[in-house]
Amino acid sequence: MFAKRTNWNLATNRLSAALAAHRAAGKPLIDLTVSNPTECGFLYDEEAILSALRNPAVMKYEPNPRGLPVARNAVAQYYAEHGAAVANDDIFLTTSTSEAYSYVFRTLCEPGDEVLIPEPSYPLFEFLADIQDVRLVRYPLAYDHGWQIDFHSLEGAITPRTRGVIVVHPNNPTGHFLKAEEMRKLNEICGTRQIAIIADEVFLDFVLGDNGRATLAANSGALTFTMSGLSKICGLPQMKAAWLVVSGPEPFRGQALERIEVIADTYLSINAPIQWAMPALLGQRAAFQRQLLARAKRNLVELDKQLAEQKACGRLEAEGGWNAVIRVPATRTDEELAIELLANRGVYVHPGHFYDFPSEGFVVVSLVVPLQDFANGLKLLLSIF
Repeated sequence: MFAKRTNWNLATNRLSAALAAHRAAGKPLIDLTVSNPTECGFLYDEEAILSALRNPAVMKYEPNPRGLPVARNAVAQYYAEHGAAVANDDIFLTTSTSEAYSYVFRTLCEPGDEVLIPEPSYPLFEFLADIQDVRLVRYPLAYDHGWQIDFHSLEGAITPRTRGVIVVHPNNPTGHFLKAEEMRKLNEICGTRQIAIIADEVFLDFVLGDNGRATLAANSGALTFTMSGLSKICGLPQMKAAWLVVSGPEPFRGQALERIEVIADTYLSINAPIQWAMPALLGQRAAFQRQLLARAKRNLVELDKQLAEQKACGRLEAEGGWNAVIRVPATRTDEELAIELLANRGVYVHPGHFYDFPSEGFVVVSLVVPLQDFANGLKLLLSIF
């Protein structure tokens, strides 16, 4: 009765079952995976946000497949502040980056076509690809004094059915930013083979080191689809507003814009109140980002301090994003470790396999956890070794 594409294994895994039982029993819990910014104690200008949602202009219906000009102007200004010239007509508004991915997959892929995806990476991609009848093929990020793309493996993964290469800039959870040389090589590989670059930049503004990184929104070396949204850069996941920017050489750029316009016109998904509010909501991002980056950097200092007091564990370099990867002794599977931490220490972490780390010995923690909870939870985590 049901489509094969939705034939997922929906059984609860051991860790999720253990967490549900722990919470149901009312036991103390320090959640080192929390990433919902609206639940992390950050301060928002509620008056400004609510006022932006009360615009009288929302009473008029103005369907536009790309989105209202007032909202696209705000997105273009965001990229201008990143040093990238993006034309309004190259922007499509969507309700989420997930929807933006669906536009791209439908534009590029026949059923069974392939898209390359970095490993490690966020697990949501599996479901997005399944729903769109796209096959994911992984290429590794190698760790050697920092993260980098393994281009030998990436090129080896390309087949006649490869339609795109996803880059998460910075990666979630590794924090890897594309370097200039990596971008040059990626353009060379994709441009010569007529393969698209799909750039996910939802964490672009969250730089943990000293130097920022350039957006791919104006990339011209290959057909490029760049996406982001309010969820991360403004800390407003509940507002459901994102965007997709198309760039690259002609005629591919023009053809992609024409095709996506038809898809977007078919759905007209993003609502008017959010579109009219986007200039004000994007204007709130600096205050939120200052708070989040201050917390993330303080939590990194705390992590390094506690790691320096023991010899069993270490931290992998993170250039950006909201997470930290901790290398732990691989004396059991990462899932078994996470279950043991939950049962015996009341601490919840994500095992590395959740993000498709290729081997055991890694756990991932969120850097947006409130400071005292992070310090206390980390101490309990490290005490198990």
